[in-house]
Amino acid sequence: MSDQLIEVKDLNRDYGTGDRAVHAVRDVSFTTGRGELVAVRGRSGAGKTTLLNMIGGLDRPTRGTVLVDGHDVSAAGEDELLGLRRTTIGFVFQSFGLIPILSAAENVSVPLRLAGRATADREERVSLLLELVGLGGQANQRPYELSGGQQQRVAVARALANDPPLLIADEPTGQLDSDTGRAIMDLLRALVDARGMTALVATHDASLMDRADRVLTLRDGRLEP
Repeated sequence: MSDQLIEVKDLNRDYGTGDRAVHAVRDVSFTTGRGELVAVRGRSGAGKTTLLNMIGGLDRPTRGTVLVDGHDVSAAGEDELLGLRRTTIGFVFQSFGLIPILSAAENVSVPLRLAGRATADREERVSLLLELVGLGGQANQRPYELSGGQQQRVAVARALANDPPLLIADEPTGQLDSDTGRAIMDLLRALVDARGMTALVATHDASLMDRADRVLTLRDGRLEP
């Protein structure tokens, strides 16, 4: 097993062609070790979301390669990508992405159902995860009954459902006030330390950088030295 969980080499993503082409990500290369919290910072439009989407298999690079836990994400077919998203890569988005008609517990349970886990196993896992993110008492509440910070904690628990080695979080504090945003970053820091997972977190909030082991800075699609 390699010590590097993420290996990105000469990654590029272009939209359009010719003079009108937009170079969203340009010649980005880096590696990320296991058990590391890495922040990706940059202004809006710097390429953070595009980069994370390519690492997570949600977008295809124009050129370059992405390896995650030994899997070539950049060349994977749709079935392999689906499997990677279920077992290897967990996602947390700025907009939470919870299903409004489902309770917190039911939202966390969705990836476990898709993975075919038995009912008793699912219930035990969901209970453990909600306790882990500090929401054991809110299992039966629906998203509209929860604060923004609580909804994001449910989203984190859902991303951890199948115990992925990589957690990708795209602006997870973007819709939260500063205190709640710091609490979410502290939670991610604690999860990385306790579980040995790797977290790749895009943010433009400079006050959150001290939670990271390393900070990557994107400017106009390029990784600054």
